[in-house]
Amino acid sequence: MKISTKGRYALRMMIEFGMNQGKCTKISQVAARQGLSEKYLEQIVAPLLKAGYVRSVRGAQGGYVLAREPEEYTVGMILRQAEGSLSPVSCLDDEVNRCERAGRCATLAVWMQLKEAIDQVVDGVTLADLIEEQKGRPDENLL
Repeated sequence: MKISTKGRYALRMMIEFGMNQGKCTKISQVAARQGLSEKYLEQIVAPLLKAGYVRSVRGAQGGYVLAREPEEYTVGMILRQAEGSLSPVSCLDDEVNRCERAGRCATLAVWMQLKEAIDQVVDGVTLADLIEEQKGRPDENLL
């Protein structure tokens, strides 16, 4: 399983919003600081906005702000919003495994353990943790 640029950039953008907590951050600012495409970031912010993870503020001083405190977001929440399911196999995408082979699948236990491990890691790290980590980096302007 690989996390796509969509998921990685969503995390970087949310860190930027969190680093500027209380102030509006424009997509153009994130794009410039991160060396990313504004158009791509606009596509990535749309589902985060729809999910209520960020709010948009109109006007000359407008931009985006986190809708909640950084401690309330996990890496898993953000990645799932950007990527969709983080399951290593499609039969684990839904709560109920509808695979007709589930009862006789020798590999299912491996995939379930892998999914649990992934979930444990991404749901155990908050946006606040990443912001603190970023602040401790030599150049906090470059994520």
